[in-house]
Amino acid sequence: MWETLLDRILRGLIREGDLTLHLPGGRVHRYGNGTGETVTVRITDPSLPGRLVRSPDLALGEGYMEGGLSIDGDDLYGFLGMVLKNASGGRANWWRYPLKRLQHWARLVKQFNPARRARANVAHHYDLSGRLYDLFLDADRQYSCAYFRQPDDTLETAQAQKKAHIAAKLCLEPGMRVLDIGCGWGGMALSLARDHGARVLGVTLSEEQHKVATRRAAEAGLSDRVEFRLTDYRAVTGQFDRIVSVGMFEHVGLPHYHEYFAKVGQLLAPDGVALIHTIGRAGPPGVTSPWITRYIFPGGYCPALSEVTPALQDARLWVTDLEVWRLHYAETIKHWRARFEANIDEIRGLYDERFCRMWRYYLTSSELTFRHFRQCVFQIQLSHRQDAVPLTREYLYPPANL
Repeated sequence: MWETLLDRILRGLIREGDLTLHLPGGRVHRYGNGTGETVTVRITDPSLPGRLVRSPDLALGEGYMEGGLSIDGDDLYGFLGMVLKNASGGRANWWRYPLKRLQHWARLVKQFNPARRARANVAHHYDLSGRLYDLFLDADRQYSCAYFRQPDDTLETAQAQKKAHIAAKLCLEPGMRVLDIGCGWGGMALSLARDHGARVLGVTLSEEQHKVATRRAAEAGLSDRVEFRLTDYRAVTGQFDRIVSVGMFEHVGLPHYHEYFAKVGQLLAPDGVALIHTIGRAGPPGVTSPWITRYIFPGGYCPALSEVTPALQDARLWVTDLEVWRLHYAETIKHWRARFEANIDEIRGLYDERFCRMWRYYLTSSELTFRHFRQCVFQIQLSHRQDAVPLTREYLYPPANL
């Protein structure tokens, strides 16, 4: 029964491309219009067809990382690209409506992130071996979307450009007090102190990130200008001239958006400027992939803009600038994937083959979601006053010295 249902679903879904599927019982099916390279998938786990029908996102990721689903040539990129390109048109979604409705109702519970739960969620991902992140990130450990001014920019160049672009939006002056919410391994905070003369407080819930960031500040001779605290942003007090948050809002959780922006408003000086950089969705509100929630980012969610604006309105903050980055994150993850694969043997030594397949699936599916499934990055500049930043965007792009 499950194989028959899976066949019906795939016939409705895969209209373009060339997919050959080998099922556990020996049956072989072919889907698509025969265009492009043939992708051949082999399912050897008898339980997997039923799991794919009941919860496709979760079962597909689990099947790949557990080995019950394999792809000839390990062409995961080609397979997921075909699936996402076909699914992006909304085809065959009828069979997912009941599941999506249940997930939509449950998402508020899954995204409820009080301080204790938020710390556990962060530890799940960010307290992994530091060596892992050394093997696929840039030297500054920027684990967020880079900014590619030119297609051939290196990852290091693009990440430096991201930091410079954010610093420009903050309109920094020497001596300003800056709060970095979700400071990661400290790269942004250290850059703002070193290159712009800011005094920075960075907060994180990751013990590993806090340890590394504190060490980096000492090694750079910046401990007198940069402080890192292992604490929740909700516990921070005082006022700051500038607030920056890069890649952290995805972990806040929908039930806490009003709380988050109320706190930003409370901490931001009357003439201050804040910059929130977050993954978002160009379409309507949705749900996080259950596979991502279970294995990669528990409690995480990338919001639609319509879910963010009510909280901004209630906080009485001005949106003084809103920028949408479309393919920059796809290009960023492309670099991460290449470095991950180049160092796969060392990563396998740190963990095991299952971990490598899990992270290959995470990086590949994430890149392709940005390419084909209406995911993007929002940069939201905020202030209490409408004149806190220049009235045009020319200050972001000063003319080159001739």
